[in-house]
Amino acid sequence: MTTTDPRPLTGEPIALDLLNTRWMQDGVLTDLFAGAGAAGLTRVEGVAVWLRSVGLDDRFRADAPTLIHLLTAREALARALSDPADEGARALVDAVLEHGRIRATLTAEGPGERAEFADPAWGPAWTAARGYLDLLASGPDRIRTCASETCVLRFFDVSRNGTRRWCSMTACGNRAKASRHYARTRER
Repeated sequence: MTTTDPRPLTGEPIALDLLNTRWMQDGVLTDLFAGAGAAGLTRVEGVAVWLRSVGLDDRFRADAPTLIHLLTAREALARALSDPADEGARALVDAVLEHGRIRATLTAEGPGERAEFADPAWGPAWTAARGYLDLLASGPDRIRTCASETCVLRFFDVSRNGTRRWCSMTACGNRAKASRHYARTRER
C-alpha cells in the first residue's frame, strides 16, 4: 500500500482537507477515495491515507462504513460551501452532525471536551463537519477556492491581509504568473 498522501494540498483544516480528497491531476478529476485512480490505492486504502494525514488514524478505522460516511460528509460540505443559503445542504451537514456529540469533561489540566459517537465509523465524518462549523465561527470569508479555473482545491486563508488566491504559489500561483508573463512578452 502507498503510505504517502498523493494529494497536492494537505494540512488545511479538516473540513477543507476532506474536500481536498478530490483534485485535478493532468486535467482529470482525481479522487483519493475512488480506488485505483489515486496512486493505485483501493478505496479503503485511500481512507487510511487520509486518516493518517489528518491525525485520526489512531482513533478510527479505515473501513467501508467509514468510507461511506466520509463520502456523505464530503458531499454535504461541498454543497454547503458552494451555496451557503441552500437549506438542503445545511440539512445534510446537520444529518452528519447528528451522529456525534461533545461531552464536557474534567481533566488534570481543567475543563475539557471529548467527542462521542454511537457508531465510531461516523467519527471522521462528524469531525470534519464539526470542523466546518469552527471555520464558519472563526472566519467564513476566509474559506476560499483556488483562483485557478482548472483547480478545485479549497483552503482557509490565514494570510495577514486575507488576500491569498491560490491553493499553492508553487503550483497554481506559479502557473498563473508564468501565463501572465508569457502573455505580456507575446504582446511586445
